[in-house]
Amino acid sequence: MTTNIDLPPIPDKQFFPIGEVSRILQLPAYVLRYWESQFRILRPMRRNSGQRKYTRNDIETIFQVKDLLHNKKFTIAGAKKYLSGDRRKKDETVTLNVNMGGVSSKSVDTSVLKEVKHELEDILKILKK
Repeated sequence: MTTNIDLPPIPDKQFFPIGEVSRILQLPAYVLRYWESQFRILRPMRRNSGQRKYTRNDIETIFQVKDLLHNKKFTIAGAKKYLSGDRRKKDETVTLNVNMGGVSSKSVDTSVLKEVKHELEDILKILKK
């Protein structure tokens, strides 16, 4: 899974124990375990001893979850929905029903909506000052 966010440096190796993933992503191990219980896409393999072994792809997915929950302020349910939709279709078109002078059902690219959202958030920050 690729993301548009900057990942922290990940050592060049195949598997990572939970403690190392915790340090890389700056998250407590209990948060990683909790997210595993909440997100089906977070299912690291297990060693014979039962210890988790995360792959680079697992780390990238966890980082995306962290970004959604901490930076973009998604709820867990919203993040689940976003990630399941993200896996199905990266760039989809959203249909809006608009009644302005006979114009209706206009298709808008999601990148335009994201840009508008960011601009509105910037305006809100200015107004809160």
